[in-house]
Amino acid sequence: MSRFMLAYIDRPSPVHALSGAVKFIVFLLWSVLGMVSYDTRVLFLLCVLGLFLFKISGITLRDISFIFKMLFFFMFLNLAGIYLFAPEQGVAIYHTRHIVLRGIGRYTLTAEQLFYEFNVFLKYFSIIPIAVMLIVTTSPSEFAASLNRIGMPYTIAYAVSIALRYIPDVQRDYEAISQSQQARGVELSRKTTWIKRLSGASRILLPLIFSSLDRIDVVSHAMELRSFGKYKTRTWYSYRPFTKTDGVVTAAAVLLFILGLWVTFRTGGRFYNPFTG
Repeated sequence: MSRFMLAYIDRPSPVHALSGAVKFIVFLLWSVLGMVSYDTRVLFLLCVLGLFLFKISGITLRDISFIFKMLFFFMFLNLAGIYLFAPEQGVAIYHTRHIVLRGIGRYTLTAEQLFYEFNVFLKYFSIIPIAVMLIVTTSPSEFAASLNRIGMPYTIAYAVSIALRYIPDVQRDYEAISQSQQARGVELSRKTTWIKRLSGASRILLPLIFSSLDRIDVVSHAMELRSFGKYKTRTWYSYRPFTKTDGVVTAAAVLLFILGLWVTFRTGGRFYNPFTG
């Protein structure tokens, strides 16, 4: 499998053995807690647990290195944007001001701003491994069947399955079009400047859109010919029954969610402030 692909990777691991619905529930609880909390202790715990789950999933960084590089690039771009447009946000939140490096005008680096942006980094880093792991450890068909089992209409569950299948298809089309463009003399390698590479990549966008629309048209016609959505229920080929392990993992996720909210809001706010002692 190409390192550019963000798709299901079949591996014998405890994470793969879990039901898709359980992984989806864990992801939702994990994401909500990560987005709501600014408590450094909670976010750090989520990061450690996320890395541990990623480790036992059997997925290596080599499998998804390109995806992680892109995610971290945009993450650090966002952190730079926060400082550019709100360099005193940390001071406003923690109500103290400890200067680390004096700058020009309002661009004075403070410990409060560094701590605030560190928490933002932890928020991203706590969710990214879980989000990626949900996609690469869950078979789309089994995922849709699990969602339908917990009450989601099968039309919506099937749409989720198609979306997950569509991600690697788009990436394959991008690679194929990119190779075709390079065969015609469009330079997209690191030998040229990034401006020319960006210009060359933009030429891929239009044929990629048309190929995507064509695939959508084919799939929609195939589903319509098979009377998809006519009946209220359907059977699933890849259905996986819930196990005791699924129940234990769900209970642990709910307990972690409640404990994280309690730690976050027990002082009346969602920001952990080490500057007031």
